[in-house]
Amino acid sequence: MSQTAASPHFPAHTLHTAPAAARPALERASRKFGILPLPLARFATSPLLVRAFDELLAVFEGATLSPVEREVVVMVVAGENGCDLCRTMHRGLLLRAGASPEVAAALFERRPAPDARLQALAAFTEATLRERGQVPDADLDAFLRAGFTAEQALEVIVGIGTTTLSTFANRMTRSHALR
Repeated sequence: MSQTAASPHFPAHTLHTAPAAARPALERASRKFGILPLPLARFATSPLLVRAFDELLAVFEGATLSPVEREVVVMVVAGENGCDLCRTMHRGLLLRAGASPEVAAALFERRPAPDARLQALAAFTEATLRERGQVPDADLDAFLRAGFTAEQALEVIVGIGTTTLSTFANRMTRSHALR
């Protein structure tokens, strides 16, 4: 995976150059991914941002949505927010979580997923984003008919918030596009 152009304002920190307050979260991310992802290396300019993302991600990982379902939410938000790096990273995480290659490809390419339940989740996530949370009853009903719960509808909002924080920070730090 190529790195994006350097940012004069947001250097790519290492575990050794990052502010001390950012290091614990960066170390956890390094263990999870096997590397320190460029976005997090640049996020380290603000230990508060690193902490916020780390804590929000931990909260979202505690959702009743499955790991595959959480990755579906992330893929939709990353696509809507124009974060190519996120889409690429999370396509790999989606596959690692157990999604089929066909589902991962469809979500990456921003077309309907071949799994009806996961497509209902993707469509609901899109509707939630489009309507800024004021989802029409028909969209919510379709989500619930697919086997999801009202609790999970609200968990989608947690995923949107977590991923939006990351994608907006990626865009500001110039970590969002692959080159």
